[in-house]
Amino acid sequence: MADADTFPKLLQLKASQLADHPAIREKDYGIWQTWTWADYLKEVTRFAAGLSAMGFERGDKLFIIGQNRPRMYFAVSAAQCLGGVPVPTYYDAVAEEMKFVIGHAEAKFVIAEDQEQVDKVIEIRESCPTVTAVIYDDDRGLADYDKDFIRSFESVQALGDKALAADPELINRSIQASNGADVSVILYTSGTTGQPKGVVLTYDNIRSIASICVDLEGLNETDSVIAYLPMAWIVDHFISYAQAHIAGFCVCCPESPETVMADSREIGPTYHFTSPRVLENHRTSIMIRMEDASKLKRWMFHKSLDVAKRCLDAKLEGKPIGLFDQLMYKLGKLTVYEPLKNQLGYSRTRLTYTAGEAIGPDMFDFYRSIGIHIKQVYGQTEASPFVTVQPDDQIRSDTVGKPIKDVEIRLSDDGEVLFRSPGVFHSYYKNPEATRSAKTEDGWVHTGDAGIFDSEGHLKIIDRTKDVGRLNNGAMFAPKYIENKLKFFQYILEAITFGDARDEVTAMINIDLSAVGDWAERRGLSYGSYQELAAHPEVYKLIEECIEQVNADLAADELLADSQVRRFLILHKELDADDGELTRTRKLRRRIIAERYKTLIDALYDGSDHCEISVEVTFEDGRKGSLNGDIRIVSVRVFNTLAKTA
Repeated sequence: MADADTFPKLLQLKASQLADHPAIREKDYGIWQTWTWADYLKEVTRFAAGLSAMGFERGDKLFIIGQNRPRMYFAVSAAQCLGGVPVPTYYDAVAEEMKFVIGHAEAKFVIAEDQEQVDKVIEIRESCPTVTAVIYDDDRGLADYDKDFIRSFESVQALGDKALAADPELINRSIQASNGADVSVILYTSGTTGQPKGVVLTYDNIRSIASICVDLEGLNETDSVIAYLPMAWIVDHFISYAQAHIAGFCVCCPESPETVMADSREIGPTYHFTSPRVLENHRTSIMIRMEDASKLKRWMFHKSLDVAKRCLDAKLEGKPIGLFDQLMYKLGKLTVYEPLKNQLGYSRTRLTYTAGEAIGPDMFDFYRSIGIHIKQVYGQTEASPFVTVQPDDQIRSDTVGKPIKDVEIRLSDDGEVLFRSPGVFHSYYKNPEATRSAKTEDGWVHTGDAGIFDSEGHLKIIDRTKDVGRLNNGAMFAPKYIENKLKFFQYILEAITFGDARDEVTAMINIDLSAVGDWAERRGLSYGSYQELAAHPEVYKLIEECIEQVNADLAADELLADSQVRRFLILHKELDADDGELTRTRKLRRRIIAERYKTLIDALYDGSDHCEISVEVTFEDGRKGSLNGDIRIVSVRVFNTLAKTA
């Protein structure tokens, strides 16, 4: 394996070692289709040869837009086989977002999943002169399109067959001409403060961290994953492509985003990556369904969770578990925990990573106690992607673990997390100034995150460094930390807090429609829309109670006790990536939100009890409109700090 320093070389290795072992699966029309590692190599080789016949050359960029499909992964590998660079993007990106990435990367070819994605490319075709061809996977609706510019995946492979018949070693020679120092992929960041940056990663970058984590977790060809994360996100590329090529496990592509959980139940993946928001959605769904169960089932469910929590606490504290609790846990495992895990698609899962946001202690305890092995990790695209992982015997809800092998972490004088590792990114594409500001000459990378180490060497992430501010009294204000605490409640989908250079902290809230809607229906509260539900006085009381609990927690925090939320409002619309308020990975675009909702923010601080606002919204069909609202503003109870009480 020492000579397999690129992913195409690893693919050749796996095709020889695990020729008949499943490499990738796809559920299509209700049936799972399987490609072995030998099949994988054959599909990639044929497509790469076809691209070569069409003029794809070393250094060219292949723009990829689509959901998790085998052919999308084959395309990534084919571009690399030719010494080219894959550039995946988010499948829900609008045409304007695609135009920037295609133009900035100077992509020569595009592979699009279906008609929807092809239409986006056609819309911006005149603005993207570098693109010479568009290749599609799903041919539905594309029969009458320009055949000179738009071609099917099969037709490209047919070209490849002819090229390989004339020169069987064509692709192998190209594969051997690359090495680990070559560029492997360009992944564009979500762009919270402006246009996204193209993160250039080499084979050595990604392969080194992937190998470390494969060894750390003992991943091998018997494992499997469900590929549902966006292909443009480093985590999917890392797990579904890099680690799969190293460990040889099977990648399973669900039929659609809506069927991920059902498909997971069928396929039984052993390795998961998820986010706190997904975990919270699953738990909320379970709790809602339990409200419809009989009294006996509800009683059994909650009693079993209590037992599981006691057993988890004892285990984490190194204390013995009593005989009664041991027996009750076995009964709960049979009647509650295992059926729950199966319902969630975790029946065979032995490892689950979570990252992106903090995980609430209640949610952490819920999943760990029923036997789901959740571990928090931390990293970023520029790290390829992980720098910390929680050790198996040191799992906690409030840390992101310890540095993994070959990774160094230190804190700057102002508390920023810096790391150095073999996964440090090569550069930002065509942006040397940004590269110099992110990387020091001796290889340390500025993460932009503020963190601290606890007494046992675990890293805790507080907030983004640029977002950490000060109240007018000098107290620290960490908005993301407070917002995460608010989002631990199932009724709160998003929260945006304000306080830097102000006398007090205020908040704007997005409610979770499914959780609050179910809560309202059980209480006989009528509503006809999200806007009506968000404005309901009883919903305001519900959210006020959640904020008060967060304030009580903050009161016990020496650093953030003054950051208790004093006033809040509930927005009349959900923050939306199509409106520019969130990135495609659902990160807040704070500057845009501050500009769009300036009227509401001013009202939070001028003592108003309501405020009228009209904002532009984008409908699903792309049309623009406006949404008006008369928003209530409510004051919240705050608590004395421990210091003041003492």
